[in-house]
Amino acid sequence: MKKVGIIVGNGKLPLYFLKEAEAQDIEVYIIGLFDTIEDEIKQHKNYKRFNIGQIGEITKYLLLNDIVEVVMLGKVEKSVLFQEMKLDYFGEELMKKLPDKKDETLLFGVISFLRLNKIKVLPQSHLLGSMIFSNKCYTKLSPSKEDMETIKIGIEAAKALSEVDAGQTVVCKDSSVVALEGIEGTDKTIERAGEYAGDGCIIVKMARPQQDMRVDIPAVGIQTVKKAVEIKAKGIVAEAKKMLFLDSKECIELAEKNNIFIIGVKI
Repeated sequence: MKKVGIIVGNGKLPLYFLKEAEAQDIEVYIIGLFDTIEDEIKQHKNYKRFNIGQIGEITKYLLLNDIVEVVMLGKVEKSVLFQEMKLDYFGEELMKKLPDKKDETLLFGVISFLRLNKIKVLPQSHLLGSMIFSNKCYTKLSPSKEDMETIKIGIEAAKALSEVDAGQTVVCKDSSVVALEGIEGTDKTIERAGEYAGDGCIIVKMARPQQDMRVDIPAVGIQTVKKAVEIKAKGIVAEAKKMLFLDSKECIELAEKNNIFIIGVKI
């Protein structure tokens, strides 16, 4: 039986991977980084809890189980990442070599250490290729010519925002940007846009300019659509080929019920 390791953060994305791995008869070894990850993941027979700073112990566990490929899935919580870090010897040595303490820098440091030990980190889309956004309109309702002008402005704003790693979501209305994502996250950004601009907003979410598919692929899921419904938004736009569309059938049904379009656009 083929084996693969997954290094798991918070959220439900790892559950989709586990389901697909089971369907393909792939044995999964799970490394949990936080106590707050999904209970269903913790109950897996091959689950083991590590601190992200225990890079030596993580690597040893993978190698002892003959794992040479891993996937990093789930949210890495910035608020607890360094507060709760417990470094082993190799973790301490790695931290000395990092240029800064950004969460992304640490993750790429971990990737480099694993590669040195002949363990390959696969794209987060591994086994989940069917969930990647395509360049198309998913709903019966499609954006109008005027909407496309607003979307164009939203894409430019979202790309500029992601270049400085401040966020990846903007909300627009009538060719104007009404809300930019900050540390509060996508949901709060959408809520704020509804308060400022009322009905008819368009939510635009883009990947980073140099999106590394191994780490932190942005996603649109049912929670995003529910927030769009709450503010009576007009549509949701995501970047094709670089973002995940989770629970797409459920999302499309809810969007169509509330006259919201969902499209993927290739940049």
